[in-house]
Amino acid sequence: MAPGGDALGTRAVRLVTRVLASFAMHIAGPAVLSADEFRTPAISAVRVEWRTALDQLRSEINTQPAVASDFAASGHRRLPAYDPRSRPALVQLNAVTSQIFTGIGRSPVPVLLPFDTAAFLDARLNGAPASLSLSHYQADFRPVDLFDAGPAGYDAMFSLEPGAGDGMPQRTFAKPVEVQITGSILIYDVNDPHGGKGEPVKALSAQFPDLRRFIREGYVRYAFTRFGVPYVVSIQCLDSTPSTRRLACREAYPIAERFLKALRVAGGLPSRPRMDIAPDIAGRPAERSPDFTYRSSGDIIANSGSRKQGGHADFTAYSQIRFPLEKAPAFAHSQSFRTRRSSDRRFDESIGGSGGNYPWQDNFCEARSFGVGQCASGFGHQGQDIRPGACSPGNEDADRCDPRQQGVVAVRDGVVIRSPKQQAATLQINTGNEHIRFRYMHMNPARMDADGVLSGRRVDEGEKIGVVSNYLDRPNGTSRHLHFDVQVFTRDGWLWVNPYVTLISAYEHLIRGRGREIGPESASAVAHAVPENVIRSNTQEGSSEN
Repeated sequence: MAPGGDALGTRAVRLVTRVLASFAMHIAGPAVLSADEFRTPAISAVRVEWRTALDQLRSEINTQPAVASDFAASGHRRLPAYDPRSRPALVQLNAVTSQIFTGIGRSPVPVLLPFDTAAFLDARLNGAPASLSLSHYQADFRPVDLFDAGPAGYDAMFSLEPGAGDGMPQRTFAKPVEVQITGSILIYDVNDPHGGKGEPVKALSAQFPDLRRFIREGYVRYAFTRFGVPYVVSIQCLDSTPSTRRLACREAYPIAERFLKALRVAGGLPSRPRMDIAPDIAGRPAERSPDFTYRSSGDIIANSGSRKQGGHADFTAYSQIRFPLEKAPAFAHSQSFRTRRSSDRRFDESIGGSGGNYPWQDNFCEARSFGVGQCASGFGHQGQDIRPGACSPGNEDADRCDPRQQGVVAVRDGVVIRSPKQQAATLQINTGNEHIRFRYMHMNPARMDADGVLSGRRVDEGEKIGVVSNYLDRPNGTSRHLHFDVQVFTRDGWLWVNPYVTLISAYEHLIRGRGREIGPESASAVAHAVPENVIRSNTQEGSSEN
């Protein structure tokens, strides 16, 4: 290929992507997307079949006649379906289960959990001892690790201890297995070439006729529709041989299927019908920043993608968020494919440098061993690396000038998902028009444990939740930076999407200035500086730095 051919090809792809995006935006309704504008996501709202949910609840409660007589079958027929008085059985159910699953009545979709409400209530009527564990009613799963319900739906996480569960096969993995379930009234419409696939599970086909099992992005997932609502049960695992340290997906199958068999209607309440949310032009500052520049979405360092594939151009600002670092300047760059001399590395650690300058550059599809359906190779980085800036000259506040104390903050009001000792923390947002997650990685796990940054904690936008660090599975496991990523809920569950434009938008609001996009031809000097052996090394050891 002639010199400059890669750059010309990248520009051509970018132009075609923008033209197609503009056309899609025009069809959807809003004005045509211009070259330097971002869009908001398209989100579909489902219609919930509450009558079917009540029929299932009735059949479950009727297994305990003494309990069934206490549940009102129907209410005022002339009231709107979303009025609680029209569904008295659900109001009664929420009153019982909210003592265990706080806020369950806030869910606008039927809450399915591995909790046998009828058996629980019958045991209470018959004077069951208070010492009887909740696990007795939860198919031997521990009391819930996380339960969060809100206007978009609900999310819950349960764990099964090693050796727990009658009839369960022995497993090699030596830790509790975490099982997550989500039911959502909102579905993000992402371009997903791998979506909708999977295999049926014969043993569960009668209970879940449309159930699909598949492995995506590091999780085995079971997706099904009930009452018109999409639900996904997932377990993080590796499609590999069993190990004491890492759960193999084949060991996860029987745990997930035990969980699914135990699902019952545990709560929820109808809400006003939702409308689909069409994409629109994302708001950006009018005034231009004097120095902030960035390369286009999808314009990763040449040959840094898995199998030498390029990036994934996505001009969607998935949410209006507060920037995740406490203060500017900050720099979004690769932390794996930038060549540095040892002296540069020392400079990097002292001031937060490694390319501590503009322009920013996307590294969502950079080579890693992690599954990312949005990347052409099916593998990628999952998120974006961000470095804090250097200390300001003359800054006399030693704590604030110490690059090892650069604050990391909550990007929105939300609830934390994090187990003890994990170096990753996820922030979940559940509102009337969003069901989205933001993950932070590489902060000190011991410090997060001590600060109570654990599952269920609610944080406010801008609240400090940690400092930039270099943990992966150990100290110094990676360079000093924050890895930040975004997941949205789809019919295949929580999928990673490119956070780059979302971060550009957030940074522009932080600095109160609009950035300027520069062309990919400016990246040629950096691209040619990446040796082939560096690319191979990072591809093979991708799990060491995220």
